Amino acid sequence: MTTNTTHHNETEIVADPSLPTIVMTREFDAPPELVFRAYTERELVSQWLGPRRLTMHIDEFDARTGGSYRYRHVDDDGSEYAFRGVFHEVRPNDRIVQTFTFEGMPEGVSLEKATFEDLGGRTRVTTTSVVDRVEDRDAMIASGMETGVREGYERLDDLLARMA
Repeated sequence: MTTNTTHHNETEIVADPSLPTIVMTREFDAPPELVFRAYTERELVSQWLGPRRLTMHIDEFDARTGGSYRYRHVDDDGSEYAFRGVFHEVRPNDRIVQTFTFEGMPEGVSLEKATFEDLGGRTRVTTTSVVDRVEDRDAMIASGMETGVREGYERLDDLLARMA
């Protein structure tokens, strides 16, 4: 399955039918140093990660090798969606390897690797998520993940433009 946004920079989300993976690729009009900062600095992450309709609250965010995170997205009606994980490897301007767990399904842990490719003043971020089963991957997609990713990346575009 492949989907694209209609935004200036296209978001590609690919779920191989035979593998329990999701690969997301997106280019940003900013150098890797800025994009990496937006992924690893608590005050910047809170400005872009997730869908527009939810408010983000970061309870913990230590983006270093061995660090961890926990954040909550809160809906207008007060519903909370909490996520947590551990940073297994953080290489500045190069890559982040982390776990990702939605607390509403604590048995469903994914391993994610994000790479930051320098395109000469622009950056391509490729994130690969691996889960236990194809069914788990399909449930992630059905949960609205694609909308959250697309909207988050559009919000990240706006943030990067303000940071430039």
